[in-house]
Amino acid sequence: MSVDTVRFKHVSYLWDDEAAAKLAGDEVALLIYRSNLLGADLRLTNYGGGNTSCKAMAKDPLTGEETEVMWVKGSGGDLGTLKKSGLAALYVDRLRSLKNRYRGIEHEDEMVELFNHCIYDLNSKAPSIDTPLHGFLPFKHVDHLHPDAAIAIAAAKDGEKITQELFNGQIGWVQWQKPGFDLGLQLRQCLDENPGIRGIMLGSHGLFTWGDTAYESYINTLEVIEKCAEYLEQNYGKKGPVFGGQKLESASEQDRKKQAAAIAPVLRGLCSSNQHMIGHFTDDPRVLEFINSNDLDRLAPMGTSCPDHFLRTKISPLVLELGISEDLSDGNALKERLQPAFESYRKMYSDYYETCKHPNSPAIRDANPVVIIYPGIGMFTFAKDKQTARVASEFYTNAINVMKGAEAISEYTSLPHQEAFNIEYWLLEEAKLQRMPKPKPLTGKIALITGSAGGIGKAIARKFVEEGAVVILNDMNAERLQGAVEEFKSKFGKDSSATAVLDVTKAEQIEEALNVAALAFGGVDIVVNNAGLSISKSIEDHTEKDWDLLYDVLVKGQFLVTQAAVKIMKKQGTGGDVINIVSKNSLVSGPNNAGYGSAKAAQLHLSRLNAAELGGDRIRVNVVNPDAVISDSNIWAGGWAEGRAKAYGITVEELPAFYAKRTLLNETILPDDIANACFAFVGGLLHKSTGNVLNVDGGVAMAFVR
Repeated sequence: MSVDTVRFKHVSYLWDDEAAAKLAGDEVALLIYRSNLLGADLRLTNYGGGNTSCKAMAKDPLTGEETEVMWVKGSGGDLGTLKKSGLAALYVDRLRSLKNRYRGIEHEDEMVELFNHCIYDLNSKAPSIDTPLHGFLPFKHVDHLHPDAAIAIAAAKDGEKITQELFNGQIGWVQWQKPGFDLGLQLRQCLDENPGIRGIMLGSHGLFTWGDTAYESYINTLEVIEKCAEYLEQNYGKKGPVFGGQKLESASEQDRKKQAAAIAPVLRGLCSSNQHMIGHFTDDPRVLEFINSNDLDRLAPMGTSCPDHFLRTKISPLVLELGISEDLSDGNALKERLQPAFESYRKMYSDYYETCKHPNSPAIRDANPVVIIYPGIGMFTFAKDKQTARVASEFYTNAINVMKGAEAISEYTSLPHQEAFNIEYWLLEEAKLQRMPKPKPLTGKIALITGSAGGIGKAIARKFVEEGAVVILNDMNAERLQGAVEEFKSKFGKDSSATAVLDVTKAEQIEEALNVAALAFGGVDIVVNNAGLSISKSIEDHTEKDWDLLYDVLVKGQFLVTQAAVKIMKKQGTGGDVINIVSKNSLVSGPNNAGYGSAKAAQLHLSRLNAAELGGDRIRVNVVNPDAVISDSNIWAGGWAEGRAKAYGITVEELPAFYAKRTLLNETILPDDIANACFAFVGGLLHKSTGNVLNVDGGVAMAFVR
């Protein structure tokens, strides 16, 4: 079978015979190759979902004899990006012998520690809870995925009957049960009772398929999922309109974005009552079809079925009762209107916890919703970081697909609340959460640094992302901005930043940049007014145009950006930080500097005024005063270097050494030094400080504030 002869409509056939041939004889390499192909198609499984395995002979390091080893995706990995380091390797005979130690389902969690006694490769990843599900199946290659099309059947009221009829008995069925050792035994029992089957459907959960080679397993998996998807497609509309038909029409795309940007900071603030959350917004057509439907009110409270979906989306979404064309500009009025809905959701979640908890259950977690639905507009998700928020959105979209399919062929059934709780507050899941790295100082924070495509601005943005923040990269130079975007994506990934072309003298571009922040992340917490330019001329040579440009960019730009950002911060109600990159020149008088120096002085005093006004809203305003930051800076373009050299009676080439030697510390100032100063203000140690000036100039005595 080749690419030319295999055709799939509902899944992607990605197998490359030439690429696979290079891996021939290395079953582990073929496992990784197959896993990456499966993970590349989100119709097969979502980020972090599913697991794959292979069994192959290897030399026992203790005896030197050949022994069977199972390589399986380890705990917490992702199929699409899986590497060998993400696999767990276990002795098959030892794993299967654990049946002799198994004391029954009420004790099955204790089996997880025993997996460690079956480890073959001591450098491999920790085994996941799904390890025995693969281990007790005899096949060389096994795939366990969560495809929407299969789960739609698995979550249908008549799922077992539909599976039997659709596959003519070639796919087995195992009723819902929490993953673990006992489920592995049930899979083997199903296989023993149904010899010759090509896979097993897990009720409400997902699909197991297999083969004797990596390719056979891959093609078997695709064929089974394709058949499920084709069956669903044939049945859409037979019972009536999808989701009971459309209840309301969506707003136009432009109006959806406008409403979403207006409400996102308020939602984020309400969701951040325990910790700062990052948001994600989508108005995907699949989402709109569901949230605009007659069946929304019936299906949304039911929650999801697949545990992979549920763990990331919570027990159910919060559905807002707002019209698509309402005026959302008054943040205080909007908060007051939405507060009861959030309080009701938190009470529902607390009641769910109290009703379902066990004596040894972990303490209740954040009771705020993860998924928030605004009918006619779109869906918001909020989580500790952007990737988690985006993945939650993708998983709830998967859940929508599942509900759509299940309703088309039967009736959708979700996990009972107790079963859902047992997954969400599973002690093993809690242990996994406790093992996760502690959040970085700026985790959950959103930063807009003006002029962040180069020099000081880019250094600040880079530092903030390294410390956990997400940033809105911006510049008035689109080409320069694109270079920064590519650099950040390459180094930090696609979830680290959003992008806006921004001229700080134009109010409409400032508003658009903050709308980008709201749609991409939910709002803004930190604003660094860094964009600037320099003009060094004698008072006789200084033109009115020079003067206006300096004051427009430095003073009015700082004012406009701060004014617009503060509106967002007040909507969120979680405080915030404004840092103004000013200059030593705001305090020191020098020649050929009337326009630039006085504009910098205005920036400094404006910062003091803003600090005095905004303290009541827990918005801190502080100043960093750099001096002579030459590296990668636009300030040194346009004649500034020549002007300063002329003022000091030296050459341009002598400027760096001149600036360093005139400081008390004899130091050259770099963009990273300014970035570190900004981080000092926002990193958590100075959260009770506002109205301060921090000089980063190597020590210029004339610039001492006190």
